[in-house]
This record gives sequence, C-alpha cells and structure tokens, in this order.
Amino acid sequence: MYDLTLIGIGTGNPDHLTFQGAQAIRAADLILIPRKGENKADLAGLREDIIAKVTDTPPVISYFDVPKRRAEDGYLRGVDEWHDAIALCWQEAISAHPNAQKVALLIWGDPSLYDSSLRIAARLDPHPSVQVVPGITALQALTAAHAIPINDLGAPYVVTTGRRIRDEGWPDPASKVAVMLDGECSFQSLRMEDYDIWWGAYVGMKEEILIKGPLADVAQDILNTRARARSDHGWIMDIYLLKKRIA
Repeated sequence: MYDLTLIGIGTGNPDHLTFQGAQAIRAADLILIPRKGENKADLAGLREDIIAKVTDTPPVISYFDVPKRRAEDGYLRGVDEWHDAIALCWQEAISAHPNAQKVALLIWGDPSLYDSSLRIAARLDPHPSVQVVPGITALQALTAAHAIPINDLGAPYVVTTGRRIRDEGWPDPASKVAVMLDGECSFQSLRMEDYDIWWGAYVGMKEEILIKGPLADVAQDILNTRARARSDHGWIMDIYLLKKRIA
C-alpha cells in the first residue's frame, strides 16, 4: 500500500502554500500533475513553479490528461462517470512508478471545498492511505482581496454553484451567497436590482481582477472583463459573493 497526500495549494499564488504543504511536497516520491483545458502548460506550470520553489531536488513528476466530462446522461451521472475516468488516469500514472510509496497531488484551493479529489481517491484500487493538507480556498482569497467578512453579524451564509443558482434561484433565507464553478455568470438569472456583488478572478495571483458594486451597475463590466481575461490567458477561475439588499 502507498500513501496518497492531497495538498491544498491555494488559488495559484505560491505564497499560499503552508509550511505543512511544503513539507508534504518535499516528502513525496511522486507528484501527479493534471493537464487540463485550453492552456494546459499554464496550469501545469503553476504547479511546477510551486514544487520548484520548495524543493532543492524535485520529486518525480507524472503528467496525465484530464478526460472530458460527458453531459449526455445528465449532470450527476456524467460527473460520476468522469470521476471513474479520472481515477483510472491516476491509477495508470501511479502504476507506472511501482516504487513510489508517497504519492501527492497539488489541489487547487482546498480538497474540502467543491473539489472532487477525495471522491476520486476513494475509487482507487488498491485503496491508498489518504492524508489531506488543507489550503487557502478561493472564498478566503476573495474575501481577503475585497477586505470584507464572509458573513453578516451572527448570520449564516451559503456556498453554492452557478448551476444551482440558474436552476433553483436565490437560496432563501440566506442574505449572502458565495457562488463557485460558474462559467455561465449565473447572476444574470437573478433580479439584479436586489443584490450587491464582490467578484474576483485569479484571486491571490498577480493577474488578480476585482470588481464590486450594485449588481445591476457592474454586471456588464464583469461579463466583458471576464471574457477578455479568459481570451488573454486561455483560462479563468473566478468566484463571487452576492448580498441580498434589505427591502
């Protein structure tokens, strides 16, 4: 049996890596790096930069291409099959290095928040011993960048996805909602006059872009800025916080 460590690395800034994460990278025999999206070298390169920063002699790196997710059979079934396919990619990459006893993956943000690495790891056979090193989440990076608290005084907040905003609308009775995994800018499906927004892309990185204000006033600016940034970089990761105005 081998050990598998899932290391949260924050949102792309090498300084987000904790001392514990750096230690786990140095202890690894093998690190798996995914190649995904239109600009595969860019995303893989960010992980390579982090590894190089904290190691004198980098461990062996094995790259794998992330398979595409099918949507023909519905969202949940498509994700389930996609996770099976990714687990197979991990299995093949690990099997190619039979002497590796300590395997690691560098996970964007934190493995606990809207990330499937733990669910994928559970599909590996034989099942490894799994450890998790927590990382800074995109939500933490967003609120830090805007210098705002995530919750109102003594009040709860909701973290959800763009798909659920589009399908189900505002999750009452929440007053604040953080929206992740939203390539469709789903705030457009809401009555925009009722909300304020704090939006960020590449949060915590040198490319960071921030926009805030009444949603009705800044929505088009966000749409235009997001499209331009995605074209410039070949990829984009963004997140936003919405607050419902009191009537």
